[in-house]
Amino acid sequence: MSVLAAHGVDRIFQVPGESYIGLLDAVADFPQIDLVTCRHEAGAGFMACADGRLTRRPGVVMVSRGPGATNASIAVHTAQQDAIPLILVVGQVPKKDLRREAFQEIDYRAMYGTIAKWVFEATDPEQLPEIAYKAVRMATSGTPGPVVIAIPEDVQQQSITPVAWRAHPQDGLRASPQGLERVRTLLQGAERPLIIAGGAFDVPGGREALLAFAQAWHVPVCVAFRRHDVFPNSHPLFVGDLGLANPAPQLERFHSSDLILALGTRLDDVTSQNYTFPTLPQPAQPLVHCYPDPRVVGLHFATDVGLACDPVGLVQDLMPERAVEPGATQRTWAEGLRQLHAQHAAWPQRQATDGVRFAEVVRRLKSQAPADVRLCLDAGTFAAPVYRHFGFDFPQRLMAPLAGAMGYGTPAAVATALREPRSKVVCMVGDGGFMMTGNEMIAAVQRRLPILFILANNGSYASIRIHQERAYPDRHPGTDLFNPDFLAIAQGFGMTVERVDREDQIEAALQRGLQADGPYFIEVMTSLQVTLPVKA
Repeated sequence: MSVLAAHGVDRIFQVPGESYIGLLDAVADFPQIDLVTCRHEAGAGFMACADGRLTRRPGVVMVSRGPGATNASIAVHTAQQDAIPLILVVGQVPKKDLRREAFQEIDYRAMYGTIAKWVFEATDPEQLPEIAYKAVRMATSGTPGPVVIAIPEDVQQQSITPVAWRAHPQDGLRASPQGLERVRTLLQGAERPLIIAGGAFDVPGGREALLAFAQAWHVPVCVAFRRHDVFPNSHPLFVGDLGLANPAPQLERFHSSDLILALGTRLDDVTSQNYTFPTLPQPAQPLVHCYPDPRVVGLHFATDVGLACDPVGLVQDLMPERAVEPGATQRTWAEGLRQLHAQHAAWPQRQATDGVRFAEVVRRLKSQAPADVRLCLDAGTFAAPVYRHFGFDFPQRLMAPLAGAMGYGTPAAVATALREPRSKVVCMVGDGGFMMTGNEMIAAVQRRLPILFILANNGSYASIRIHQERAYPDRHPGTDLFNPDFLAIAQGFGMTVERVDREDQIEAALQRGLQADGPYFIEVMTSLQVTLPVKA
């Protein structure tokens, strides 16, 4: 615990269990650590993921063995998919019972081995400081990700000499002069360049460096999957995101680029449009790929310049002495991409007869949201209008799971409000996702966190229903939801609540929710019709 505290860990999320009461007791000796008690390990893990994303330090979650560790596995997967530093500490059966199939025993190396960066099971109390020290370094270096530490009951309850080792952050590797010159040459010769900007710019100074670079070279910027807030969406060089529903004309134009700079992104399957943009395995145009992990660079796509270095340092090193004056072709290229994005991002006009259009809720929220709003999204179709239409300008933040995990929204909102109490936090969640981890909103009531919860209720697992309608029209077993009284639940938790079932109620409801000094819950009776494919 002393090693974690020395690394700035000031908050731990947990669901108590008898297998780690020794560790739980140790937290009492560190008053600077805020211990957040949760109601389910998935919720605790999601909170730690959100905290790790905001601080860039490992989010820490402690759970009990067996069922607790199994419930927390969704957070390990989310941290791996989202490249978030996370440390999961699991209480384990006593050392003498290891590998005897004891009560609630699991081999965590086998369980987490393919999704965690490192899994270690302690067998001696003297190992604990070294394990904690290494866990921090592993979680934060290269591609950030999850680390799992299993500690048997009898190992954690013994006395050792406390230490406060501190691993200093590694200086970001810089590109070689030869690599920089090759990129400059490509930039100077390109008339239709495109930047794909990823989450590695979500660091102090990263957004500013990216913006300065794009402006100096006049290169349009498309952000990677759900990384909307790394580049100002209102800027003329912002040309959209690579997500789940890019229109064909936009992708065709992207394919016609004559230089792709993939900076700070892993070029995952969604960002690369299921590995079709760039062309797999040999892109049709020169590809510069920069990421601070050599395993990632060129993993799927052959690069003309592959740079395993800090992308923030790269764009700083590539800054010209004076801004480049773009030619007519390059100006037309950027303006055309911006126009395509504007057409795609225009607010929809499709009408509904079965409830409130949730896009209208998003539109009204956009007009009222403060400049530093933190928008925490769960997974579901209700979120699509946010990704497509909202438009983020930092310090506005988008907190959404790249892994697409349902149940993320409510815990993420609680963790975000705890970490950034001066910013307004808004949670948007569907009726399906809310029932997975909505119990964690009790922490918002307990701590008087002024979170605005907006629940979209369309009585369906709508994202799956959409797939059903496309593959099996008019047949949708298993996706209708019979819901409880959500207002009664939230009111029972101690929240101020209201229901919106007409669009003329949206504006005032949002105003009340945004101005509330405690948690506020709005249920929106939303249209299912407008989310489904239009029938011929």
